Amino acid sequence: MMCGEVVAALAPRAGEVLVDGTFGAGGYSSALLAAAECQVIGIDRDPTVQGHADRVSAAHPGRFRLLAGRFGDMDMLLSDIGIQGVDGVALDIGVSSMQIDQADRGFSFQQDGPLDMRMSDHGETAADIVNTRDEAELADIIYLYGEERRARAVARAIVAARTEAPITRTRQLVQIVGRVVRATPGINPATRTFQALRIVVNDELGELRRGLVAAEKLLKPEGRLAVVSFHSLEDRVVKHFLDRRCGKQTGGSRHLPEATKAPRVPSFELLHKGALAPTDTEAAANPRARSAKLRAAKRTAASAWPDDDMREAA
Repeated sequence: MMCGEVVAALAPRAGEVLVDGTFGAGGYSSALLAAAECQVIGIDRDPTVQGHADRVSAAHPGRFRLLAGRFGDMDMLLSDIGIQGVDGVALDIGVSSMQIDQADRGFSFQQDGPLDMRMSDHGETAADIVNTRDEAELADIIYLYGEERRARAVARAIVAARTEAPITRTRQLVQIVGRVVRATPGINPATRTFQALRIVVNDELGELRRGLVAAEKLLKPEGRLAVVSFHSLEDRVVKHFLDRRCGKQTGGSRHLPEATKAPRVPSFELLHKGALAPTDTEAAANPRARSAKLRAAKRTAASAWPDDDMREAA
């Protein structure tokens, strides 16, 4: 999403090393490699993207490499291959269109499939959550991560349904939610519940916080960061991170005694004020892009801030 704007923000130049932290189908990587004689390191935890990586590698021999793992660990992943600093980092947060379109991944409420939602091939599934968590915890998950006002009613309906049979399919969950959430034009009643479960299954907000901190450590002075998010929870984390790192809030953590607080030197400068939205043309061609927001900043020569600063981004 917003590929042209991301490339413009990162402004790749010959000889630079850039990170595509959310490789997916390789859209950003391909565009960056086409823009300059740079090198791109792709990162993805989804093992099914290897075919796309092979295609990008073949199109740009010697200039692309895919690392299997989480972008929140990008500093360690790159250190393992001898890279200590990079010139740009791109992140496209959340589930990819490729994953949504694969019914057997369980991300889509429009197609029936196993209630999975994992971006990798291991760990707890969405089915595990809806069948084992108690009603209060389910309500909290759906309210906090889905911003669903009817969270309590949805949780109650899930617990009642699973007493009759385990909830293992996406269509089952869509039908359960549809009984208690009123449909609105253009929005499936299960949208927010699916979002909440996906975020928890993949620890998406925690991964985003770790990724921002890792990018701050990796980026060289003048290095660029571009982050595309798709809902308010993600964008709030990115905005908080950049506001603080750009000096809008220069105090230390509110959890520390007042005497220990000291101004910190900004580690980033904004490349543009606020968030950019997709063009009308892109939004019309791709409805999934309508909610996208791009925030971008340039690294200063200041030291990276302490990792625990991001605890306040919750």
